[in-house]
Amino acid sequence: MSVAEVCVSFALAPQPNSVAQARRLLRAQLGVWAVRDEDACDAAALVLSELVTNAVVHTTSRWIVCEFCADSGKLRISVRDEGCGPGVPRPVHRGADEEHGRGLLLVDAVSSAWGVHEAGPGNGRTVWAELRRTAAQVSPFA
Repeated sequence: MSVAEVCVSFALAPQPNSVAQARRLLRAQLGVWAVRDEDACDAAALVLSELVTNAVVHTTSRWIVCEFCADSGKLRISVRDEGCGPGVPRPVHRGADEEHGRGLLLVDAVSSAWGVHEAGPGNGRTVWAELRRTAAQVSPFA
């Protein structure tokens, strides 16, 4: 018997302090869902922080919507905005001295999958990432 996916969503103002608010709401929801693996919770918080930051910094959206979904094996984090930023979000390799621009590289590193869904002009853009509900045990000698 598989467990059905459950989802919650909420809207945020496109302001820098919304990043911390989104993390607090995520941590609270992970507690409700009894996600106890701290590594998985930390990875989810990192992903959410990067996606919300990108929506705040790189778009001129008037709103941001976060959605968290979970089933027995994975967590899915989605951040939707008005899609009014330049180009499609993609990882960019930066120089060692640059302070910004590594967010999607981090998302790619900790997620099992991620992507972008364009709903069309004026209809928004969703950036999503999936993570294991329990952090994978990785051996440095594998």
